[in-house]
Amino acid sequence: MEKDFDVIVIGAGPGGYIAAIRAAQLGKRVACIEKRRNQAGEFKLGGTCLNVGCIPSKALLASSEAFEIASCHLNNHGISVSNVKIDIAQMHARKDAIVNKMTRGIEFLFRKNNITWLKGHGSFTRKTDAGYQINISSEDGAELVSAPNIIIATGSKPRHLPFLKVDNQIIVDNEGALAFDSVPKKLAVIGAGVIGLELGSLWRRLGAEVTVLEVLPSLLGAADLSLAQEAARQFEQQGLKIQLGVQIGKVSAIGGATTILYTCKNNHAQKLETDRVIISIGRIPNTANLDLEAIGLTVNNYGFIDVDHYCRTKLPGVYAIGDVVRGPMLAHKAEDEGVLVAEIIDGQKPHIDYNCIPWVIYTEPEIAWVGKTEAQLQAEGRKIKSGQFPFIANGRALSINRSDGFIKVIADADTDELLGVHIISANASDLISEAVVAMEFKAASEDIARICHPHPSLSEVMREAALAVDKRALNI
Repeated sequence: MEKDFDVIVIGAGPGGYIAAIRAAQLGKRVACIEKRRNQAGEFKLGGTCLNVGCIPSKALLASSEAFEIASCHLNNHGISVSNVKIDIAQMHARKDAIVNKMTRGIEFLFRKNNITWLKGHGSFTRKTDAGYQINISSEDGAELVSAPNIIIATGSKPRHLPFLKVDNQIIVDNEGALAFDSVPKKLAVIGAGVIGLELGSLWRRLGAEVTVLEVLPSLLGAADLSLAQEAARQFEQQGLKIQLGVQIGKVSAIGGATTILYTCKNNHAQKLETDRVIISIGRIPNTANLDLEAIGLTVNNYGFIDVDHYCRTKLPGVYAIGDVVRGPMLAHKAEDEGVLVAEIIDGQKPHIDYNCIPWVIYTEPEIAWVGKTEAQLQAEGRKIKSGQFPFIANGRALSINRSDGFIKVIADADTDELLGVHIISANASDLISEAVVAMEFKAASEDIARICHPHPSLSEVMREAALAVDKRALNI
């Protein structure tokens, strides 16, 4: 017997499960389809982010940071530690426990909000007078469900090199890189994007000799040039080797070793021998096998579903959010779109300012920004002014031995409206939130400059950078 709902969400990642919860809060009868299983074969909510992405990677990054601090930096505090060791199995056990707690938390939220969890793969069958029909298939059989409102939130998967097979043992993507059972002696990372830099930093801290190979001629092209240059300097000091303008030739894996043949921007042939290789060259949307054509929906040349500013497809009642649509592939962007769509279905008129979605890279130091870069604003012909303040002049940063980096604030030269804030420092992922709030409220740099910040705190650097916009920083 076919089951009817008000809203069906396909995918239970950050965008999907948040959309389902918000729709249920608004009184809708909601179902959410998810096919992901863990290694034990159990169905799991949370998508890539909670299971093999954001959450497990941050857990391992925290463990590797603790190891590096104990190994290299406690002596600065007068604490002597010797023979520090890492237990990889225990590190993974901690990560798995966190993941399990988070995914079970979503199961609780589904029960609390009376959301029906449909376990299996969802694909469209046809458009009906009442909405859209979806087939749910799994090893246990199949069933049909329908609803007038469908939210496609199927996320993305790693992009692989066409000439290189990923076995997630020696040649791995992000999922395999989070499951190494030992620290590689030598590790290659192909791709210097967010994921590549985070994973490279993770295993470097634990003792791997890491080389990052990037095809682009510059590092972190989406970030402000000042941040990218500072990041490159600090990564190099830490021992992370980054080569830019690389063209990958042949990659061969024999036994437990790999050889990468490539050329650099000077066209010199190079050979790199490593124990393992991480492929981190971006992600592609999960839009295959949805049978979109059954309802008259198509994807564009890049595999994305075209939507308007409110995540509406060309079909009434069909929405798409997160990694399957335009914009950055960020979990918090997907979450906001999930809330947006649920409230649109309810008849509300929500809005997302995509210029105010923050970016974060969880390297050491962390990198975060919101708004536009100086280069983007100059290309637009915008008259700007900017201020920058270093953490080396901040008492809190010095006291916790995290004084590298700076905050840069960019404002309109005439109106003083905040246009961009760029941070490279410890806790940048938390510090950026103040800038996001300020930009959402169309604040001026003077507004941040005149707000009292606690002393001593890292947040004082935000105020000093805002003061520096008008050349009146107080502590430098």
